[in-house]
Amino acid sequence: MQKIIDSHFHIWRQKDQPWLVGPMVPRIFGPYEAIRRDYPIEEFLADGQGSGVEKGVYVQTNWAKEDFEKEVAFVSEVASGTGWPHAIVGYADMTVDDVRPQLDRLMKYPLLRGVRMQLHWHETPAFRFAPTADQVIDPKVRANVGRLKDYDLSFDLQLFPAQMKDGLQLVGENPQTNFILTHCGMLTADDPATVEEWKEGLGILATAPNLYAKLSGLGTFVHRNDPALIRLVYDTAIDIFGSERLMFGSNFPIEKLWTSHADLIAAHREAAAARGSKAEADIFWNTAAIYRPVDG
Repeated sequence: MQKIIDSHFHIWRQKDQPWLVGPMVPRIFGPYEAIRRDYPIEEFLADGQGSGVEKGVYVQTNWAKEDFEKEVAFVSEVASGTGWPHAIVGYADMTVDDVRPQLDRLMKYPLLRGVRMQLHWHETPAFRFAPTADQVIDPKVRANVGRLKDYDLSFDLQLFPAQMKDGLQLVGENPQTNFILTHCGMLTADDPATVEEWKEGLGILATAPNLYAKLSGLGTFVHRNDPALIRLVYDTAIDIFGSERLMFGSNFPIEKLWTSHADLIAAHREAAAARGSKAEADIFWNTAAIYRPVDG
């Protein structure tokens, strides 16, 4: 069985999650009552039992902005006690005048490997996160992302296809920083026009050699584990990027809203296997090594 590094999963405590308490906060993945509760590392490990996942990368979950360090501290404490996760992508606010004081606070946690600030904007209001489509090239964002190289941190980039020309500007002007495209550019539907726009967007970003893509969250907009859609994303992404720039991420527990970990892994394995052993090794292990996951 192919060993797996899960490059994108979450854990959380409800009391620290503003979108899990109080009024329901709209999310791009739709209603989430079933996971509006604690999701501890023990449940994640139980969900993935037998799936071949040997290492994992935690990705930030939008705690209150002022609690950016508390999130990384919490996950680091979990890792110290359980050996999971093996790397952390935290949050830092790239819209401030100078992000370095935040990064300085985060760097004391040895598992920190990168940061994510979600910059995606869509014409559909329910899909928006950023206040404007062009926040990705806001001068403050550009200046702060440019500072990541001094900390040897990557940036998880989350954009929709219409933003990818601007995304290329950000990625291209920071050649010393690794960028990881979240959810492989977030294909929202499988109709020909939407797929073509998405393909064009991936092609634009693929011209930057420091841009990688994460095969995660593929059920986000269809709210199901769809092997045909997963195969479409895999085939397209491999053709555009090559498997050496692609990595698997479960996006659990979000995908748990509509599927099991075993069924999700099975669909991803089938899509990768169709492209050969090199694709399997790259997607499930080799590429995720850019996060430098260590043994727990």
